[in-house]
Amino acid sequence: MNRPTVGPILGFTTSQHARIFVRGDSDKNNAVFAGIRHRKVGESQWSAGVYSKLSPEFDMSDTLVLNGLSADTGYEYQAGWFSTSRHDHTPETVKQLPLTWPSYTYTFKTTSDQPKRIRRYVVGSCRYLRLTAGVPSAPELGDEIFGSISSLNRQRPLDAVVMTGDQVYVDDLNVLLPDREFPAISKKYQAAFSQPHIRNLMSGTPTYMILDDHEIEDNWPANQGSTDRRLYNNAMTAYEIYQCSHGPAHDLLPGGRINRDLTRYWYTFSHGDIDWFVMDCRTERTVSTSAKSMIGTKQETALLKWLINSTAKVKFIVSSVMFMPDQQQDDDGWKAFATQRNRILETIRSHAIKNVVFVSGDIHGSLTCQLTHSKSPGFMVHSVVSSPLCNTKLLPYANARSLIVDRPLTTVGTGVYSARLMSRVVGEDNFACLTIDGQQLKVDFHNKKGQVIESATIALT
Repeated sequence: MNRPTVGPILGFTTSQHARIFVRGDSDKNNAVFAGIRHRKVGESQWSAGVYSKLSPEFDMSDTLVLNGLSADTGYEYQAGWFSTSRHDHTPETVKQLPLTWPSYTYTFKTTSDQPKRIRRYVVGSCRYLRLTAGVPSAPELGDEIFGSISSLNRQRPLDAVVMTGDQVYVDDLNVLLPDREFPAISKKYQAAFSQPHIRNLMSGTPTYMILDDHEIEDNWPANQGSTDRRLYNNAMTAYEIYQCSHGPAHDLLPGGRINRDLTRYWYTFSHGDIDWFVMDCRTERTVSTSAKSMIGTKQETALLKWLINSTAKVKFIVSSVMFMPDQQQDDDGWKAFATQRNRILETIRSHAIKNVVFVSGDIHGSLTCQLTHSKSPGFMVHSVVSSPLCNTKLLPYANARSLIVDRPLTTVGTGVYSARLMSRVVGEDNFACLTIDGQQLKVDFHNKKGQVIESATIALT
């Protein structure tokens, strides 16, 4: 067997199952399969393995599912791909082949559903990887920060890494030579996800992703042109293969495989008394002036229902674009979709929902912020923004002057919502580590060397 050309990527992981993405390579004359085998840490006997026949339709990749796992338990696994001249082989019959597995062994731990335990997450966005003729130029610049995240993970294991958008820049060559076809877009994903540090991190840490605009085109869909439908279809096919396939948006079929039929890109997941709702803020947008909305009706209904019904101590909501505060000049963020944002805020306030934290990226700057209400003293909502993982010299970092913090965020009826910064605005490459310990959420921003450069503490009620 050969080592995966991309991956393995450990995605949605629960107390009972784990989803792992593997990409092989094409072979014009032979059938190609991917395989994974696993065992509990400390045991000697490997499982029989799970296999999948790879297809060009999914760029020679698939997400394999390990089922029947035990909660809060360490596992190790091996993953690879191989070809066979027998085109009649199936994922069941290849189990009988005498395979030599790659020597690489990866480890992960299943989720514990116990409440009140310390939880740690790393969140980040906007990872620019400069490409020249499809080949990364100075790739270590875009990969260095993931080595620092891995070091943090070794000190105390993370529950998950949450990537909130712009994991790739499909549109980085738009000015000169735009990439619009699937092979070119796919190569960007392959380059981005196969660098050594990010590859090591994602092989053993549950990784959750959601897209933002650069997975398609800057400020999508506001900048959508009449000829962009093909670009959108190709970009979303690549997104579904490389980012969405190993996440919770896919239902799990009774036979233990994921259902390839997608009905949405937004999703939820939970760890004990921590709930996450990851919004899709791009593909459901309506930008017409008569009925502007950031997310679709079904997604908004699901979000509000989740907010009202969740009994979790902390409720994280991922919005790829910053929920608050507003930027001075911004037609792409929630400022331009104020009516829908007001409905979300009024739901939180009217139901007295506590410990809601919006997690965002996008602005190439990081910060923490809190929102209060003039008529409801008990109301408080928090925002954590973490961006970028790796900037490009073509784009500036955000700063406090670009934010609106000296006047109300919004007014509904006679009530005024006001935002206040709770940290400085970080203007360098960074990631945020969120630690929930007892009655507090600690937010530490780390630079690309792993050093803590800014911190904030959010009291939980």
